[in-house]
Parts: sequence; C-alpha cells; structure tokens
Amino acid sequence: GLELSHCVGAGSLGPPVPWRSGGPCKMKRVRTVFKPEQLERLEQEFLKQQYMVGTERVDLAATLHLTETQVKVWFQNRRIKWRKQSMEQKKAKLTQFGVIQPATADSTDIKDHEEDTVDVEL
Repeated sequence: GLELSHCVGAGSLGPPVPWRSGGPCKMKRVRTVFKPEQLERLEQEFLKQQYMVGTERVDLAATLHLTETQVKVWFQNRRIKWRKQSMEQKKAKLTQFGVIQPATADSTDIKDHEEDTVDVEL
C-alpha cells in the first residue's frame, strides 16, 4: 500500500524540507511491491485491454487489495513498457531486413527517454 517514510533530510543530512508545503519535513513514498498473484492478474487484464478505466479499475483494485491509484499507475507504466518493446521489435525487424543499420539512432529513441516510467501516487 501507500506508505510514507519519516522526515527525509532530518539529522546529519540537513534540515527538513517541506513536501508540497504540507508539513515540516519531506516525506518519501515507499515503492509499491506487488505480489506475484497481483502481477499475474494485472498482466492478464493488460493482455485483454491496455486501458483500464472506471468501474473496471475500481473492481480490479478491490479484488487485488490495491488502491485504484496503484492499478492506474501500474497500467500507465505497463503501457510505456509495451510501447518500448514494440519499438524494439520493429527496429529488430527492420534491421533484419536491412532497412536500417543496427547502430542508427532516430527520433523514437529520444521519445523513449522522455517517457520514462511514472511512479506517482496521490
């Protein structure tokens, strides 16, 4: 679930830093660790549809004992991974048929770096 660690920056690391102006210290969100069963079900749902919205997302979150936001963010991250894999497969096919050279960099490489994973929760 969503957990926040206590006062990052306190002690020898320096003074506490306000976090979204909501408190006396910066709170760092602990990364969600999904159980294998949750990941398997999320992957199954992703294979059916890449976008999960509305009541489907609420129901899936409840079934997996996750928050709706965790499911939403997982799907966002998974779509980014899927797009990157698709681009790599296309490049491999083009390289195999001699259409492009293996070391060629193009604008899609730049776009991939701009779309790094999203790991945000409210």
